Amino acid sequence: MSGSEQGAGRGSSGPRCIAIVGPFQSGKTTLLEAILERTGAVARAGKVADGSAVGDSGAEARAHAHGVEPNIASVGFLGERMTFIDCPGSIEFLHEMRAVTPACDAAIVVCEQDERKLPALQVILRDLEEAGIPRFLFINKIDAATRRVHETLSLLQPASRTPLLLRQIPIWKNGIAVGFIDLALERAFVYREHAASEVVEIPAEEVGAEREARYSMLERLADYDDALMEELIEEIEPPRDQVFDDLRKELREGHATPVLFGSADRGNGVTRLLKAIRHEAPGVAAVRARLGVAEDGPPLAHVMKTIHTAHGGKLSVSRVLRGKVKEGDVVIGSHGAEARVAGVQRLTGASMGREAEAETGDVLAFARLDGIATGDSFGVGKTPPRAVASVAPPEPVYTIAIATRDRKDDVRLNAALAKLTEEDPALIVKHTQEAGELRMSGQGEVHLKVALERLANRYGVTVDRREPVIGYRETIRSKATVRGRHKKQTGGHGQFGDVVIEVEPLPRGAGFEFVDRITGGVVPRQYIPSVEHGVREALDSGGLGFPVVDLRVTLTDGSYHTVDSSDMAFRAAARLAMADALPKCNPVLLEPIHAVEIAIPTEAMSKATAIVTGRRGQILGYDSRPGWDGWDILKAQLPESEMGDLIIELRSATSGVGAFTTSLDHLAELSGKPAEAVVKRGGVAARHA
Repeated sequence: MSGSEQGAGRGSSGPRCIAIVGPFQSGKTTLLEAILERTGAVARAGKVADGSAVGDSGAEARAHAHGVEPNIASVGFLGERMTFIDCPGSIEFLHEMRAVTPACDAAIVVCEQDERKLPALQVILRDLEEAGIPRFLFINKIDAATRRVHETLSLLQPASRTPLLLRQIPIWKNGIAVGFIDLALERAFVYREHAASEVVEIPAEEVGAEREARYSMLERLADYDDALMEELIEEIEPPRDQVFDDLRKELREGHATPVLFGSADRGNGVTRLLKAIRHEAPGVAAVRARLGVAEDGPPLAHVMKTIHTAHGGKLSVSRVLRGKVKEGDVVIGSHGAEARVAGVQRLTGASMGREAEAETGDVLAFARLDGIATGDSFGVGKTPPRAVASVAPPEPVYTIAIATRDRKDDVRLNAALAKLTEEDPALIVKHTQEAGELRMSGQGEVHLKVALERLANRYGVTVDRREPVIGYRETIRSKATVRGRHKKQTGGHGQFGDVVIEVEPLPRGAGFEFVDRITGGVVPRQYIPSVEHGVREALDSGGLGFPVVDLRVTLTDGSYHTVDSSDMAFRAAARLAMADALPKCNPVLLEPIHAVEIAIPTEAMSKATAIVTGRRGQILGYDSRPGWDGWDILKAQLPESEMGDLIIELRSATSGVGAFTTSLDHLAELSGKPAEAVVKRGGVAARHA
């Protein structure tokens, strides 16, 4: 290593933590395998295709042939420890990346020369930019490149709000990249299969291109270095140490995103990437500064991921931001939960190795931290620390209803779901009383499919799934007055209740009103609450078989028996009266309408509008997405019955990046054949879309 390279590496503090992120199937896991092989952590790089990769060690990841959760591996490189966290690339699992990156020193963004993946790249870069995470862009699959590198840079630049800073140029031979020239070192390297590149003289035919590209890099660096700008103006060659200092500074301060390239599958460009990380990425001190954590104080760690293992129980994968944490320490979480560290483990994929303690900068798994969740912070001591990097889970966009095939499995299901939702905060499970169903919501079809596979694979609980109940309602259009009488004699005290009610419609959204207009005590005061109770019970299912809304019921008359009347009798009388009245009030079906805001790349707008109108939706308008170049927001209203698989169709039309937020807006009348079809299915069953 040159003196300048060594100087560029000075000031490292503690083990590094680097996230590997990027669009779906860009080669992140393959890059991790190449890093493990290059650093000697594994003898031979595994393959995603044959299920031998460390980064896709879970059964669900291998079943789907892509990452579905972060995978962690620690390596040693030139005397320093580095932990790499391979994050899923699918938008459905982007929340996993968001939970990991705040405590990372930097990120490697893996991408390729594929314009179809630009929207996904933009989403990922935007997340890193807003979180202030320094990032390297690694253009993968250079061995299959079809564009010149400057064309690729022009293609990728719109995805990044910070300038992309080219650090290398390829050496081409017969249209194939056979090596590269490092613009900072001014050295040429020739690729070797699954080995470090060989240093060679810069080819004569590449000298001109190298000088031009290097000057362009230095010009960019000079934007934030007046001394360098003067040197360029005066045509003075800047010292190499100064160049490395500027590269490190611009990365750490977010002024530029350095761009390197290679082939993860062949192990090309990996050593230079590792050296760039070692020399230029900040350490844990910068993470503390970014998160507002003081350097001095009791030991502090941040939980990046929660894992429930088959035999080891709960593991909290955490970055130690300050001090040391060891087995047996009593820690307290940011919400006040206390726990004793039952063990400290270093993870490499699915493998674990016991450690005596975790020091500042380490990413290790702490056992049995009950009550401390992903996104929490914990410290040694009695005072709960502030949660330094909590990330709110995303709003769900896809929902299913689930039920065990055997009721005796319900207890096991509840226990398993508690563990799954603790591992994955974006997985939301709720029981809806009205529909009588258990609903699972998440970020898409694959997200929920993986959750159900985990239920079966890890906990032995198999469930049936179906579309959730749609919240249809009904209301009335006209008025009716009816009498309801409940009279029963079975020996001894009988049952008697008699009411006259007037039922009339209210404006949409007004809800339900009960009015008491009894005079003369024809219905005693103590029974009137029972009449209202009976009326409300009858609203659960109206003349069409659905819950009834927006009406007023007025109790106008009735009679009672001094011996046989009771609360139960008047409740029954009220239900009878309502059962008679509602079909006479010209009932009409109402369907829930949701306000939807859809975020999409601009070029997909025509497809999105077609999707909305094809689902009986109403377009309200669209506008550019604030702060997002090349994106729009489409505002619309959509029936709830049309939203079940909306996210699937949207993502299909937007290279996987379409997203939406939704909220119930109002109830609208549904008539004609669509209403007849819903009512024909009858009762609660009719509420299924």
